Amino acid sequence: MKVLLILSVFITLCAGSAIPLVPGDNSNYIEGESRYIWMPDGEGVPRLVDLKEPVDEIPPNTRRGANNQYWLLTRQNPAIYQILEHGDVNSIINSNYDGSRPLVVVVHGWNNNAYAVLSMGYIFLAVYDVNVIVVDWRTVAISNYVTAVNGVPEVGQFLGNFVNWLIETVGGNWNNVHFTCTFIGISLGAHVVGSAGLQVGGRSARVTGIDPAGPLWSRNPNALNASAAQYVEGIHTDGGRLGIFDPIGDADFYPNGGRHPQPGCLTTVCSHGRSFTLFASSVITDHLQGRLCTDVEQAENVQCSGTVFNMGNGVFTKRGAGIYGLTTEDSWPY
Repeated sequence: MKVLLILSVFITLCAGSAIPLVPGDNSNYIEGESRYIWMPDGEGVPRLVDLKEPVDEIPPNTRRGANNQYWLLTRQNPAIYQILEHGDVNSIINSNYDGSRPLVVVVHGWNNNAYAVLSMGYIFLAVYDVNVIVVDWRTVAISNYVTAVNGVPEVGQFLGNFVNWLIETVGGNWNNVHFTCTFIGISLGAHVVGSAGLQVGGRSARVTGIDPAGPLWSRNPNALNASAAQYVEGIHTDGGRLGIFDPIGDADFYPNGGRHPQPGCLTTVCSHGRSFTLFASSVITDHLQGRLCTDVEQAENVQCSGTVFNMGNGVFTKRGAGIYGLTTEDSWPY
Protein backbone atom coordinates (compact mmCIF):
# COMPACT_ATOMS: atom_id res chain seq x y z
CA MET A 1 0.00 0.00 0.00
CA LYS A 2 2.82 2.41 0.90
CA VAL A 3 4.56 1.66 -2.42
CA LEU A 4 1.36 2.42 -4.32
CA LEU A 5 0.93 5.71 -2.44
CA ILE A 6 4.51 6.78 -3.19
CA LEU A 7 4.07 5.80 -6.83
CA SER A 8 0.84 7.79 -7.04
CA VAL A 9 2.52 10.89 -5.60
CA PHE A 10 5.47 10.47 -7.99
CA ILE A 11 3.15 10.23 -11.01
CA THR A 12 1.25 13.33 -9.89
CA LEU A 13 4.45 15.34 -9.45
CA CYS A 14 5.74 14.25 -12.83
CA ALA A 15 2.46 15.19 -14.49
CA GLY A 16 2.53 18.60 -12.81
CA SER A 17 6.05 19.38 -14.00
CA ALA A 18 5.81 17.79 -17.46
CA ILE A 19 6.43 20.16 -20.38
CA PRO A 20 3.58 19.99 -22.93
CA LEU A 21 5.18 19.54 -26.34
CA VAL A 22 2.35 20.35 -28.76
CA PRO A 23 1.90 24.14 -29.13
CA GLY A 24 -1.49 25.21 -27.82
CA ASP A 25 -2.32 21.82 -26.32
CA ASN A 26 -3.27 22.36 -22.68
CA SER A 27 -5.29 19.15 -22.38
CA ASN A 28 -3.08 17.87 -19.56
CA TYR A 29 -2.97 21.15 -17.65
CA ILE A 30 -4.20 20.85 -14.06
CA GLU A 31 -5.06 24.12 -12.36
CA GLY A 32 -2.95 24.69 -9.28
CA GLU A 33 -0.64 21.76 -10.04
CA SER A 34 0.86 22.09 -13.52
CA ARG A 35 3.99 24.17 -13.93
CA TYR A 36 3.74 24.80 -17.68
CA ILE A 37 0.92 26.07 -19.90
CA TRP A 38 0.61 27.38 -23.45
CA MET A 39 -0.55 31.01 -23.64
CA PRO A 40 -1.11 33.25 -26.66
CA ASP A 41 1.34 36.06 -27.37
CA GLY A 42 0.36 39.42 -28.86
CA GLU A 43 -0.21 37.78 -32.25
CA GLY A 44 -2.24 34.90 -30.83
CA VAL A 45 0.63 32.43 -31.26
CA PRO A 46 0.93 29.89 -28.41
CA ARG A 47 3.99 30.42 -26.20
CA LEU A 48 5.07 28.06 -23.44
CA VAL A 49 4.85 29.72 -20.01
CA ASP A 50 6.64 28.55 -16.88
CA LEU A 51 4.38 29.41 -13.93
CA LYS A 52 7.37 29.17 -11.57
CA GLU A 53 9.60 31.46 -13.60
CA PRO A 54 11.48 34.08 -11.53
CA VAL A 55 10.08 37.59 -11.50
CA ASP A 56 11.73 39.90 -14.06
CA GLU A 57 14.07 42.57 -12.77
CA ILE A 58 12.21 45.68 -13.93
CA PRO A 59 12.18 49.12 -12.29
CA PRO A 60 9.67 49.25 -9.39
CA ASN A 61 8.09 52.45 -10.72
CA THR A 62 7.41 50.73 -14.03
CA ARG A 63 6.06 47.63 -12.34
CA ARG A 64 3.57 49.71 -10.36
CA GLY A 65 1.80 50.90 -13.47
CA ALA A 66 3.17 54.45 -13.52
CA ASN A 67 3.72 54.01 -17.27
CA ASN A 68 0.09 53.21 -18.02
CA GLN A 69 -1.17 55.10 -21.06
CA TYR A 70 -4.79 56.15 -21.54
CA TRP A 71 -6.05 56.31 -25.11
CA LEU A 72 -9.29 58.19 -25.72
CA LEU A 73 -11.74 57.36 -28.50
CA THR A 74 -15.03 59.22 -29.05
CA ARG A 75 -17.41 59.64 -31.95
CA GLN A 76 -15.43 62.80 -32.78
CA ASN A 77 -12.23 60.72 -33.08
CA PRO A 78 -13.38 57.11 -33.51
CA ALA A 79 -10.28 55.93 -35.38
CA ILE A 80 -7.41 58.08 -34.10
CA TYR A 81 -6.92 57.98 -30.34
CA GLN A 82 -5.94 60.93 -28.17
CA ILE A 83 -3.60 60.40 -25.19
CA LEU A 84 -4.81 61.58 -21.78
CA GLU A 85 -2.19 62.12 -19.10
CA HIS A 86 -2.85 61.71 -15.39
CA GLY A 87 -2.47 65.09 -13.68
CA ASP A 88 -2.37 67.07 -16.94
CA VAL A 89 -5.68 68.94 -17.12
CA ASN A 90 -4.78 70.37 -20.52
CA SER A 91 -4.59 66.88 -22.01
CA ILE A 92 -8.29 66.56 -21.13
CA ILE A 93 -9.32 70.08 -22.12
CA ASN A 94 -7.64 69.71 -25.50
CA SER A 95 -9.27 66.32 -26.14
CA ASN A 96 -12.78 65.27 -27.10
CA TYR A 97 -13.56 63.94 -23.63
CA ASP A 98 -17.04 64.99 -22.52
CA GLY A 99 -17.96 64.45 -18.87
CA SER A 100 -21.66 64.30 -19.69
CA ARG A 101 -21.16 61.06 -21.60
CA PRO A 102 -20.80 57.61 -20.02
CA LEU A 103 -17.25 56.29 -19.69
CA VAL A 104 -16.11 52.89 -20.95
CA VAL A 105 -12.66 51.68 -19.89
CA VAL A 106 -11.14 48.72 -21.78
CA VAL A 107 -8.04 46.82 -20.59
CA HIS A 108 -5.99 44.29 -22.58
CA GLY A 109 -4.38 41.11 -21.30
CA TRP A 110 -0.93 39.60 -20.90
CA ASN A 111 1.78 39.92 -23.57
CA ASN A 112 -0.28 42.48 -25.41
CA ASN A 113 -1.01 46.19 -25.78
CA ALA A 114 -3.91 48.56 -26.35
CA TYR A 115 -3.96 47.99 -30.11
CA ALA A 116 -5.29 44.49 -29.44
CA VAL A 117 -8.52 45.83 -27.93
CA LEU A 118 -9.11 49.04 -29.89
CA SER A 119 -11.77 47.15 -31.82
CA MET A 120 -13.83 46.94 -28.63
CA GLY A 121 -13.81 50.74 -28.53
CA TYR A 122 -14.97 50.91 -32.15
CA ILE A 123 -17.81 48.52 -31.38
CA PHE A 124 -19.04 50.53 -28.40
CA LEU A 125 -18.91 53.78 -30.37
CA ALA A 126 -20.96 52.21 -33.16
CA VAL A 127 -23.75 51.61 -30.65
CA TYR A 128 -23.32 54.21 -27.91
CA ASP A 129 -22.23 57.85 -27.71
CA VAL A 130 -19.59 57.39 -25.01
CA ASN A 131 -16.04 58.19 -24.02
CA VAL A 132 -13.89 55.09 -24.50
CA ILE A 133 -10.54 54.90 -22.74
CA VAL A 134 -8.33 52.02 -23.82
CA VAL A 135 -5.61 51.37 -21.26
CA ASP A 136 -2.13 50.44 -22.46
CA TRP A 137 -0.16 48.74 -19.68
CA ARG A 138 2.27 46.96 -21.99
CA THR A 139 5.33 47.89 -19.91
CA VAL A 140 4.20 45.36 -17.33
CA ALA A 141 2.13 43.11 -19.60
CA ILE A 142 5.03 42.17 -21.89
CA SER A 143 7.17 40.91 -19.00
CA ASN A 144 7.06 37.23 -18.12
CA TYR A 145 3.69 35.98 -16.93
CA VAL A 146 4.63 35.67 -13.26
CA THR A 147 5.94 39.24 -13.24
CA ALA A 148 2.79 40.50 -14.94
CA VAL A 149 0.59 38.71 -12.41
CA ASN A 150 2.53 40.29 -9.56
CA GLY A 151 2.16 43.71 -11.18
CA VAL A 152 -1.61 43.52 -11.73
CA PRO A 153 -2.77 44.98 -8.37
CA GLU A 154 -0.71 48.15 -8.66
CA VAL A 155 -1.43 48.57 -12.38
CA GLY A 156 -5.10 48.48 -11.44
CA GLN A 157 -4.61 50.90 -8.58
CA PHE A 158 -2.92 53.40 -10.90
CA LEU A 159 -5.83 53.01 -13.31
CA GLY A 160 -8.33 53.56 -10.51
CA ASN A 161 -6.50 56.67 -9.35
CA PHE A 162 -6.50 58.01 -12.89
CA VAL A 163 -10.25 57.47 -13.28
CA ASN A 164 -10.91 59.08 -9.91
CA TRP A 165 -8.83 62.10 -10.92
CA LEU A 166 -10.48 62.28 -14.35
CA ILE A 167 -14.01 62.20 -13.00
CA GLU A 168 -13.61 64.32 -9.91
CA THR A 169 -11.36 66.95 -11.46
CA VAL A 170 -12.39 67.47 -15.06
CA GLY A 171 -14.65 64.78 -16.36
CA GLY A 172 -17.87 64.08 -14.53
CA ASN A 173 -19.45 63.23 -11.20
CA TRP A 174 -19.89 59.80 -9.58
CA ASN A 175 -23.19 61.00 -8.06
CA ASN A 176 -24.68 62.25 -11.34
CA VAL A 177 -27.35 59.77 -12.44
CA HIS A 178 -26.59 60.60 -16.07
CA PHE A 179 -22.95 59.61 -15.67
CA THR A 180 -21.96 55.96 -15.62
CA CYS A 181 -18.61 54.21 -15.74
CA THR A 182 -17.99 50.64 -16.84
CA PHE A 183 -14.72 48.68 -16.85
CA ILE A 184 -14.05 45.82 -19.28
CA GLY A 185 -11.02 43.59 -18.81
CA ILE A 186 -9.83 40.79 -21.07
CA SER A 187 -8.00 37.79 -19.53
CA LEU A 188 -5.30 39.20 -17.21
CA GLY A 189 -6.88 42.61 -17.80
CA ALA A 190 -9.98 41.36 -15.97
CA HIS A 191 -8.01 41.28 -12.73
CA VAL A 192 -6.57 44.72 -13.53
CA VAL A 193 -10.08 46.20 -13.75
CA GLY A 194 -10.99 44.34 -10.57
CA SER A 195 -8.20 46.19 -8.78
CA ALA A 196 -9.21 49.46 -10.44
CA GLY A 197 -12.81 48.97 -9.40
CA LEU A 198 -11.80 48.51 -5.78
CA GLN A 199 -9.58 51.60 -6.01
CA VAL A 200 -12.58 53.75 -6.98
CA GLY A 201 -14.52 52.30 -4.06
CA GLY A 202 -16.76 50.02 -6.11
CA ARG A 203 -18.59 53.07 -7.42
CA SER A 204 -18.43 52.18 -11.10
CA ALA A 205 -21.71 50.93 -12.48
CA ARG A 206 -20.28 47.78 -13.96
CA VAL A 207 -17.20 45.60 -14.40
CA THR A 208 -17.10 42.83 -17.00
CA GLY A 209 -14.39 40.17 -16.83
CA ILE A 210 -13.93 38.51 -20.22
CA ASP A 211 -12.60 35.01 -19.47
CA PRO A 212 -10.55 36.28 -16.50
CA ALA A 213 -7.07 34.73 -16.50
CA GLY A 214 -6.86 31.44 -14.60
CA PRO A 215 -3.21 30.44 -14.02
CA LEU A 216 -2.00 31.71 -10.61
CA TRP A 217 -5.41 33.27 -9.88
CA SER A 218 -7.31 30.49 -8.16
CA ARG A 219 -7.83 31.59 -4.52
CA ASN A 220 -5.71 34.67 -5.26
CA PRO A 221 -6.98 37.55 -3.05
CA ASN A 222 -6.22 40.01 -5.86
CA ALA A 223 -8.53 38.28 -8.36
CA LEU A 224 -11.58 40.05 -9.76
CA ASN A 225 -14.55 39.72 -7.39
CA ALA A 226 -18.05 41.07 -6.85
CA SER A 227 -16.83 43.99 -4.70
CA ALA A 228 -15.27 45.72 -7.72
CA ALA A 229 -18.45 47.47 -8.90
CA GLN A 230 -22.18 47.80 -8.40
CA TYR A 231 -22.52 44.91 -10.84
CA VAL A 232 -19.74 42.47 -11.80
CA GLU A 233 -20.15 40.00 -14.66
CA GLY A 234 -17.87 37.12 -15.61
CA ILE A 235 -17.86 35.37 -18.98
CA HIS A 236 -16.05 32.01 -18.94
CA THR A 237 -15.01 30.18 -22.12
CA ASP A 238 -11.78 28.36 -21.20
CA GLY A 239 -12.32 27.69 -17.52
CA GLY A 240 -9.71 25.63 -15.70
CA ARG A 241 -7.00 26.38 -18.25
CA LEU A 242 -6.30 29.88 -19.62
CA GLY A 243 -9.41 31.19 -17.88
CA ILE A 244 -10.67 30.89 -14.33
CA PHE A 245 -13.66 28.56 -13.94
CA ASP A 246 -14.99 29.57 -10.54
CA PRO A 247 -17.69 32.26 -10.36
CA ILE A 248 -16.14 35.67 -9.75
CA GLY A 249 -19.00 38.15 -9.98
CA ASP A 250 -22.63 38.87 -9.29
CA ALA A 251 -23.55 37.04 -12.49
CA ASP A 252 -21.35 34.48 -14.23
CA PHE A 253 -22.00 33.10 -17.71
CA TYR A 254 -20.71 29.77 -19.00
CA PRO A 255 -21.18 29.60 -22.79
CA ASN A 256 -21.15 26.00 -24.03
CA GLY A 257 -20.15 24.74 -20.60
CA GLY A 258 -17.53 27.43 -19.98
CA ARG A 259 -14.63 25.21 -20.96
CA HIS A 260 -12.59 24.15 -23.99
CA PRO A 261 -13.52 23.31 -26.66
CA GLN A 262 -15.80 26.14 -27.63
CA PRO A 263 -17.70 25.44 -30.90
CA GLY A 264 -15.24 25.42 -33.80
CA CYS A 265 -12.14 25.70 -31.55
CA LEU A 266 -9.28 23.23 -31.73
CA THR A 267 -7.06 24.85 -29.08
CA THR A 268 -7.55 26.44 -25.69
CA VAL A 269 -6.10 29.64 -27.13
CA CYS A 270 -9.11 29.76 -29.47
CA SER A 271 -11.57 28.96 -26.67
CA HIS A 272 -10.02 31.65 -24.45
CA GLY A 273 -10.27 34.24 -27.22
CA ARG A 274 -13.87 33.29 -27.99
CA SER A 275 -15.02 35.22 -24.92
CA PHE A 276 -13.87 38.46 -26.56
CA THR A 277 -15.83 37.90 -29.76
CA LEU A 278 -18.91 36.70 -27.89
CA PHE A 279 -18.90 39.87 -25.80
CA ALA A 280 -18.30 42.05 -28.87
CA SER A 281 -21.26 40.43 -30.61
CA SER A 282 -23.45 40.90 -27.56
CA VAL A 283 -22.74 44.65 -27.49
CA ILE A 284 -24.03 44.94 -31.05
CA THR A 285 -26.88 42.42 -31.04
CA ASP A 286 -27.69 41.65 -27.37
CA HIS A 287 -29.02 38.27 -28.46
CA LEU A 288 -27.02 35.86 -26.28
CA GLN A 289 -29.38 34.62 -23.59
CA GLY A 290 -28.31 32.62 -20.57
CA ARG A 291 -30.53 30.38 -18.46
CA LEU A 292 -30.26 30.40 -14.68
CA CYS A 293 -28.48 27.33 -13.27
CA THR A 294 -28.68 25.74 -9.84
CA ASP A 295 -24.88 25.46 -9.69
CA VAL A 296 -21.68 25.53 -11.75
CA GLU A 297 -21.86 21.81 -12.47
CA GLN A 298 -25.20 22.28 -14.18
CA ALA A 299 -23.73 25.14 -16.22
CA GLU A 300 -20.74 23.00 -17.21
CA ASN A 301 -23.07 20.27 -18.45
CA VAL A 302 -25.26 22.78 -20.31
CA GLN A 303 -28.36 21.68 -18.41
CA CYS A 304 -29.65 25.04 -17.18
CA SER A 305 -33.34 25.83 -17.64
CA GLY A 306 -34.11 28.70 -15.26
CA THR A 307 -35.02 32.30 -15.96
CA VAL A 308 -33.46 34.14 -18.89
CA PHE A 309 -30.75 36.77 -18.46
CA ASN A 310 -28.83 38.24 -21.39
CA MET A 311 -25.06 37.75 -21.41
CA GLY A 312 -22.73 40.65 -22.02
CA ASN A 313 -24.21 43.66 -23.86
CA GLY A 314 -23.37 47.30 -23.23
CA VAL A 315 -26.10 48.19 -20.75
CA PHE A 316 -24.30 50.34 -18.20
CA THR A 317 -26.90 49.98 -15.44
CA LYS A 318 -27.27 46.21 -15.86
CA ARG A 319 -28.11 44.32 -12.67
CA GLY A 320 -28.55 40.64 -11.96
CA ALA A 321 -27.17 37.68 -10.06
CA GLY A 322 -26.61 33.98 -10.46
CA ILE A 323 -24.89 31.38 -12.62
CA TYR A 324 -26.05 31.11 -16.23
CA GLY A 325 -25.50 28.63 -19.02
CA LEU A 326 -26.09 29.01 -22.74
CA THR A 327 -25.12 27.58 -26.10
CA THR A 328 -23.75 29.52 -29.06
CA GLU A 329 -22.92 28.92 -32.71
CA ASP A 330 -19.36 28.52 -33.99
CA SER A 331 -19.21 31.73 -36.05
CA TRP A 332 -20.25 35.38 -35.90
CA PRO A 333 -22.63 36.54 -34.49
CA TYR A 334 -22.70 33.25 -32.56
